[in-house]
Amino acid sequence: MPAPDHPTWLGLEDALQVIAARAAQHRLPIQAVDLAHAHGRVLAAEVRASHPLPPFDNSAMDGFALRGSELPAEGERSFALIGEVLAGATAAPPVAAGQCVRITTGAPMPPGTDTVVIKENVAVEANRVLVKAGGMVGANVRAAGEDYAQGDIALAPGTPLHAAQVAVLAALGVAGVSVRRQPRIAVIATGNELVPAGQELGFGQIHESNATMLAALAREAGASVVAQDVVRDDPEALRRALLAAATDADLVVTSGGVSAGEADHLPKVLQSVGEIHFHKVRLKPGMPLLFGQIGASLHFGLPGNPVASAVTFRVFVRFALRAMLGVTSEFQPRRVRLAASLRKHHARAEFARCSLRSDGEGVLWATLHAKQGSGMLRGLAETEALALLPEGAREFAEGDVVMLWPES
Repeated sequence: MPAPDHPTWLGLEDALQVIAARAAQHRLPIQAVDLAHAHGRVLAAEVRASHPLPPFDNSAMDGFALRGSELPAEGERSFALIGEVLAGATAAPPVAAGQCVRITTGAPMPPGTDTVVIKENVAVEANRVLVKAGGMVGANVRAAGEDYAQGDIALAPGTPLHAAQVAVLAALGVAGVSVRRQPRIAVIATGNELVPAGQELGFGQIHESNATMLAALAREAGASVVAQDVVRDDPEALRRALLAAATDADLVVTSGGVSAGEADHLPKVLQSVGEIHFHKVRLKPGMPLLFGQIGASLHFGLPGNPVASAVTFRVFVRFALRAMLGVTSEFQPRRVRLAASLRKHHARAEFARCSLRSDGEGVLWATLHAKQGSGMLRGLAETEALALLPEGAREFAEGDVVMLWPES
């Protein structure tokens, strides 16, 4: 049998490098969206602060604004109460020596003041305010620009826009931003044995779950699912389905047909309609993973076993989506300790499904699920993380540190 003209049996890091390089060539186009639709998108152009944030000196507490130089060093001091300033005020009275103004949180500091004494530390008698010693000059005041100075880079290109980032945009008065277009994903499950939910099972049949699961994972990753299909193990039907999916999708994800069985047609079909960038990785589950492209669409051929399909999506497809969106935040696995010893018999790297707990000292512990088989959905449903066990057969002791694969 001739050697393939594409890389095969790649390690995890090598596979990710190939994906990153190819996905960067498929960077998604830029579009403008209003702020109401920016959440969950990835910023495509930097945003600078057009004004200071906060835009003016304001009170951080309810209390009384006065001159900090007049705070008593001991005992207490009486100040004349000359008015009040509420949040939203369009003007404030100037404050002279020996005077103060009642002020609420967020209200602009009156001219002549630089300190707020909280109301719990004073006594009010008619139009006089008795301030106790112990206050500090400048206390309880939020200075203009202390968060962002005018001209600061508030958000850089490649920043995912979560709730906090959207809040920054709103606070800076940004009504619309440039973002990467939402990825379009087509999902295809292959197999003669697959029947839809709600249909009675016949001999040798199973309910289709992979396309349903992969479409859900795509939406969780911020993508738009433009097609979801089930195709029989027939080369011509698969060819037609791939070409149709590639016309509308930035990324085509298939499940099944990538191994070495008699009905595993996908590698040859992909070679006939596109190209293969690599096939097979030194990984469990997910060894038969296929990566290539069809025209302008990237293609991931995931294994048919549901756990392998889910794991390879979470590890490789999500990684590709980040590169296509231009996400710049570091993709860095976290460290976690194993809650029990285990023996790893095989040489491949392994993504073990696990649950997490934090002990009293804040140390994160991973408990591996008892059902680690690549066909066992229960192990997916009852865990929330993937622990990476590196290549090589070895024994792990309780408390050994492994990497926890990031999900974003």
